[in-house]
Amino acid sequence: MAQGGSLARQRAALEQEWSRWVPAGTPQGDSALRSEVAQSWLRSLRTVDPACEHAPLAEADVAAHWAESPLRTPVSELTDQLRGVTEDAGYVAAITDETGTILWSHGGPVMRRRAEQVNFAPGGRWDEAHMGTNALSLALRTERPHTVFSAEHLVAALHGWVCYCAPIRAADGHQLGVLDLSTTWDRAHPLAMATARTLVSAIETKLHHRTAAPGVRLTCLGTGRLTRDGTPVRLRPRHLEILVLLALEPQGYTHERLHFAVYGDRPVGASTLKSEMSYLRRATCGDITSRVYQLVSPLSCDAVDVLAALEAGDTATAVELYRGPLLPESDTPGIVRWREYLEVGVRTAVLSSATAEHALRYGERAPHDIAVHEHALRLLPADDGRRALAAARLHSALHG
Repeated sequence: MAQGGSLARQRAALEQEWSRWVPAGTPQGDSALRSEVAQSWLRSLRTVDPACEHAPLAEADVAAHWAESPLRTPVSELTDQLRGVTEDAGYVAAITDETGTILWSHGGPVMRRRAEQVNFAPGGRWDEAHMGTNALSLALRTERPHTVFSAEHLVAALHGWVCYCAPIRAADGHQLGVLDLSTTWDRAHPLAMATARTLVSAIETKLHHRTAAPGVRLTCLGTGRLTRDGTPVRLRPRHLEILVLLALEPQGYTHERLHFAVYGDRPVGASTLKSEMSYLRRATCGDITSRVYQLVSPLSCDAVDVLAALEAGDTATAVELYRGPLLPESDTPGIVRWREYLEVGVRTAVLSSATAEHALRYGERAPHDIAVHEHALRLLPADDGRRALAAARLHSALHG
């Protein structure tokens, strides 16, 4: 009770301070406001309307940016810890790039809906020039951890929030982005910042460990390519198909299972697959075992990430990363089965979600899916401007 009363008094004092001089655009008399917040208010008022209702959205393809981000894999590996913080403690977590654009977020259904209302979600721009004073913008600017409580936020729509943020650094020390934990002001807790810093430390440890080894990335949703440290690795379509199958089934394949997954019932000799595997081992520097065909170390793979998101019930991440059908030009039996599995999984998650944004984003990839566009229209409020987009997509799907 004492903590709750103290927070309420603090919030009331900040609201009064905000009302005194933010509308005027300049400090009014003596101020008890923290100097770093006051200075940020002054800078922010040059470009940000305190009455704005949500963060602007980035024009760039955020899903593609996240897929290539060095933070993606460390964050994915900490899914359980992040879910515990967000779902059990009532927070929403976000990861930004170095510009302040949110690339990834996660939270329980209630907090996630609140966050989406202000675009505290992938694509939202939270740097100082676009969203004023907040914990993310201060951490980005100063490269130090920051807490911003209630009416310390310049934007009035954020006065119901408290945010804890810490910068994430690469092995060479440069800032890659920030991790933010946010919740309603009445849930503010002194241990929240320690939790944010602990999570950042875990991300940086994983990031620095991976930096020491070559970075291999397999992209197979909507297209197909393999890169090593950003450099394309030339592979024939068949070898790319086999690599995708191995990535999606980390327990590996016997020779017979892989032969059927690749060739089906076609009369192809056993030596053909052995030859293909020899070539693939050379291309991947011997990262495939022989007795059972299995990757020595897991690949960074977009399809694997989507599968993990589906298994974790994280529809937002699954939709963000789903760039299209698995190797769409392939008719290899194993690929076809996995393609259908992923398509059905993501589509079912979207149609089961009460978040309109999921249907809208998936609808970009599925222009002919009438049910998805109808679902988006059902979820969008009557005064939401995005209804026009969903209606246009539905009309095109019905009459195309």
